Amino acid sequence: MIGAIEAGGTKMVCAVSDEDLNIKARTRISTENPQDTMREMLAFFGEYELDGLGVGAFGPIGVNPQRSDYGFIGQTPKEGWSGFDLLGALQKEIKCPIYLTTDVNVAAYGELKRGSAQNLQNAVYLTVGTGIGGGVIHDGAIYVGDTHPELGHIMVKRAQNELNGFDGVCPYHDGCLEGMASGPSIGARAGVKANTLAEDDPLWDIEADYLAQAAMSYTLSFAPQRIIFGGGVSNQSQIFPKMRKRFAEYLNNYVQVPNLDEYLVHAALGDDAGITGALLLAAEVAR
Repeated sequence: MIGAIEAGGTKMVCAVSDEDLNIKARTRISTENPQDTMREMLAFFGEYELDGLGVGAFGPIGVNPQRSDYGFIGQTPKEGWSGFDLLGALQKEIKCPIYLTTDVNVAAYGELKRGSAQNLQNAVYLTVGTGIGGGVIHDGAIYVGDTHPELGHIMVKRAQNELNGFDGVCPYHDGCLEGMASGPSIGARAGVKANTLAEDDPLWDIEADYLAQAAMSYTLSFAPQRIIFGGGVSNQSQIFPKMRKRFAEYLNNYVQVPNLDEYLVHAALGDDAGITGALLLAAEVAR
């Protein structure tokens, strides 16, 4: 049996499967304080003897085994989690090989193997929801530098039709992508949750503008074969034609990219991208 954890800032999704990824059990746990959350997760996995565990965690988190912060959650607004040794807590109770990376990296890997990036070697995955984060696939593998990329915190210029004076909701940066284009940023402008807005609300034009800026930056930085969008905000299909149009205007034919309907796409696995990627990585470390 193999196990997987998609550890998000709102919920932890845990699953066990056989090595063919046939899921035998799955649960969802609210992300509360580390002690209570870990107790529930470990109780779930305590029912099984695992050969490998894949973990994708909200960041920032140490993902480089050569660094002293490997497996530790970094500075986060999620109360109680800054500095928490997530990997150490898991290793203490679960005696099997563990592959640990970010939640967006496991989603990117899931899309690479079984989703929108199949048969590609280079891709970028971006999740747009409560926060914004991204994973990079390079030469068919998850890219890790000294630490993991923070694609949600690149700076963006004010979009066309943006409300004057709105600097975003990120507590760390004024005017970064997460602060300007995450679900909470839409809600802060509208006064209601993003998923309640009408499809023709002008805020979707603003959202598409910011995502187009981000896609251009990733195109010029990583030269991917495809950019994949997941997360709740990305489920708003009306964003995609608007984003592709603005992307073409921003890029202005500076470099050649594939047909935009095939280049800027939705995640094929939807909300299952993360848990699928984590299980695939668990299967690899179990071998």
